[in-house]
Amino acid sequence: MTTPNLTLNNGVTMPALGFGVFQTAPDETVAAVEAALATGYRHIDTAAAYGNEREVGEAVRRSGLGREEVFLETKIWITDFGYEETLHGFDKSAGKLGVEQIDLLILHQALPGEFERTIGAYQALEKLYADGRVRAIGVSNFMPEHITRLLAATEVVPAVNQIEVHPYFRQSELLAVDGEHGILDQAWSPIGGITFYRGGPHGSTLEDPVIVKIAAAHGKSPAQVMLRWHLQQHRQAIPKSVRPARIAENFDIFDFELTAAELAAIDALDTGVRGGPDPVDITRETYGREIPEA
Repeated sequence: MTTPNLTLNNGVTMPALGFGVFQTAPDETVAAVEAALATGYRHIDTAAAYGNEREVGEAVRRSGLGREEVFLETKIWITDFGYEETLHGFDKSAGKLGVEQIDLLILHQALPGEFERTIGAYQALEKLYADGRVRAIGVSNFMPEHITRLLAATEVVPAVNQIEVHPYFRQSELLAVDGEHGILDQAWSPIGGITFYRGGPHGSTLEDPVIVKIAAAHGKSPAQVMLRWHLQQHRQAIPKSVRPARIAENFDIFDFELTAAELAAIDALDTGVRGGPDPVDITRETYGREIPEA
């Protein structure tokens, strides 16, 4: 089974379902990514701040797949924001991944209190894009006001905005703003895992009665239903796991379709309560970390 593709606003195509390695320990990353690629995933999402870019690159090389067959995405952390700093951040990430060109490079967060650094970092992405070092550029965790400020100061519209989206936190306003500008939304925590591993107030989406009932109707798992919900609403989803069986289960979502009523029922579960850090609170003092050279 091959993943259907989504077309970004610059014409580059990207698989509709990706594989994430957030919080995957380096010593587990190679095996997890190898399992994902063997299953059929062709998009791997990592980040400088995850500390496992090197292992992602090693897994891709071990897979036997051609470089052009795997869509690699990574992120610049706020510590490396600023024009020259971000250009160097690219060099660090590309070196660890073992590639000359990165398919999608994005800014991991906005720095609301130092937005000039955010602008400088994005202008560096624009330079890398113009030079062909990256095939597409984008952002992550950018709220509507950040998108507006970024577009006013730069030339290239982000191809993606990777954000927290799941049935308990849909971010409808942000989805609408991104859609108006042709920015594709990528869902991290696509099945709402962050709402319970951080001790969130709503429990596990995997046990939500609405989602469980829909899953039973299709002979699928709740996780598969949530991933299908994303895809049918034209979002890319990036599930993660280190368990081969779960990796395969998350990929098995292309043989059924949710009805309009089922999609609406899942939408109605939105609580408006964020599970992850609030993007307006991100500062270098609080969240800064040194990204190693190698």
